[in-house]
Amino acid sequence: MTDRLEAQFAFLKEADHLKSVLRASRLIDDSRFENSAEHSWHVMLYALVLADQAEPTVDINRVLKMLLLHDIVEIDAGDAPIHGNVDYAAKAAEEEAAAERLFGLLPDDLSHEFKDLWRDFEAGESAESRFAKSIDRIPTPITNLEIGGGSWVDYNVTLDQIDARVGTPINTGTPGIWSWLRPKLATWFARNAG
Repeated sequence: MTDRLEAQFAFLKEADHLKSVLRASRLIDDSRFENSAEHSWHVMLYALVLADQAEPTVDINRVLKMLLLHDIVEIDAGDAPIHGNVDYAAKAAEEEAAAERLFGLLPDDLSHEFKDLWRDFEAGESAESRFAKSIDRIPTPITNLEIGGGSWVDYNVTLDQIDARVGTPINTGTPGIWSWLRPKLATWFARNAG
């Protein structure tokens, strides 16, 4: 029992470092950049509120676990801005090593469960991971629309980039949300491009 608790608390203490990982996305009040822990909480809330947009077979509890854990690897690997210049193969290797180290702090049963959830999210093949990946992409466009472009301005993002990097996963996991969001994005980019 003592060894199990030591391992659990070692992981929980390490997970606190996620609060220090800054993202390229701003808060909706535009006062500062968000951190990855805030992002994880917020996408979980999005998933809970928007659960009716998931396929009927989706296990929302599994989705919530995925979203809680999906960015833990950023403690070691850092955030990779979606519109940044990123070597995705190198980033994937860094994240895999981070998953091994961080989830390896846990007792074996939790370590295996959490790695499986994280890998399922990364693969994006299950109904749960498709929904989770969709939900993960939604908050930033919503915020950027509210604050006059936010990270789109910082990274000189085009509507074509949004369609490819944001629209594809959103449309795959939550097509109704993409149908609602895409016209809003097109309007913003038509008014603000160039």
